[in-house]
Amino acid sequence: MADNTLQFEWIVTLQGNLDLMFREDANVFVAGDHLIYPVEGDADVRQAPDVYVAFGRPKGHRGSYKVFAEDGVFPQVVFEVWSPSNTAERMEEKRRFYERYGAEEYYILYPDFPAYFQGWRRDADALVRVANMHGYVSPRLGVRFEVARGHVAVFWPNGRPFLSYLELGALQQQTEARAEQERLRAEQEKQRAEQERFRAEQEKQRAERLAARLRELGVDPDAV
Repeated sequence: MADNTLQFEWIVTLQGNLDLMFREDANVFVAGDHLIYPVEGDADVRQAPDVYVAFGRPKGHRGSYKVFAEDGVFPQVVFEVWSPSNTAERMEEKRRFYERYGAEEYYILYPDFPAYFQGWRRDADALVRVANMHGYVSPRLGVRFEVARGHVAVFWPNGRPFLSYLELGALQQQTEARAEQERLRAEQEKQRAEQERFRAEQEKQRAERLAARLRELGVDPDAV
């Protein structure tokens, strides 16, 4: 459970953007605040990462993530978002858990100003600390982390920033508004074109009536 609204917003932002990023891949499962059980028959061995990504596992709702029921696939990428109730000892305990059971990448986001990321990447049997997270690109996800001036950001492989639910909603509204403006502009252009066509048709009919009248009077309209 999140301790505060900032932590919760980041959890939702990370989970939502990652889920959106892999929406077309049926074999990438993204979840958050969800218990992982790596050992069959031992329910006491468990962790609930704030966000995790399991490659090679199908999408779909689960009551929990049981590694032994998921073809032995432990989530390759794990995120934790620091909250005031966390301690360095507790986060290290989690890191050792993820290291032991197979995570390839482990990230901790500290969202309060000055915000920063910590990251670990698997090297053989150990998760080794990433020296500098500014500009670091996740090997599995392809996302880029930025840490500068007390602020953090995450970017899609195409350079698009991770946006919060509110920001995504605002962006969608702006996109819809622009689309509506374009539709109205196109409709106005169509109406203007129809009016021009109608005026041209009127002028043509007027000219034909005049030519017919001149012929009735014995005047060649082409000679006028």
